[in-house]
Amino acid sequence: MIFNAITRSRSAMGTFMGQWRRLALGAGSRRRLCSKPQEGGAEQAPAHVPPHTQRLGFRVPGYRPSDWDRKVLVWSGRFKTKEQIPEIVSFEMIDAARNRVRVKICYIMMGLTILSCLFMVFLGKKAAGRNENLTTLNMEKKARWREELRAKKEAEASAAMAAEKAQ
Repeated sequence: MIFNAITRSRSAMGTFMGQWRRLALGAGSRRRLCSKPQEGGAEQAPAHVPPHTQRLGFRVPGYRPSDWDRKVLVWSGRFKTKEQIPEIVSFEMIDAARNRVRVKICYIMMGLTILSCLFMVFLGKKAAGRNENLTTLNMEKKARWREELRAKKEAEASAAMAAEKAQ
């Protein structure tokens, strides 16, 4: 309870000090974070400037498509050729074209995955017809390694025997 009272009095004191500072320093009337000129300021637009040049920041939102975006627009079926694509295209049109191409690529990848699985099943059945399986292949490989190791040891032993006879 005492802590709440102290906290409230501190926040009230901070608010009071902030208001006093703004009034004393005259900072309450200035706009610090706004880039627009104030109504009574000296920076007013001259009267001879036409109104359309004053609003250059307010233009129709659009996007100038790159070569890749043009290809995407053609691939998605939105336009038939690159020449039909206008200079400025809306963001929504580009986004929709990208999503459509993304979905087409996903379908192609799914189809390729299914085809590769079927191909592997075909190869596995063919190998099973020849009585080839992983267990048999591993046993043959290990037997071949043992044979190579035994031949190497025999060669070393015969080389050592020949060295003893030569001495």
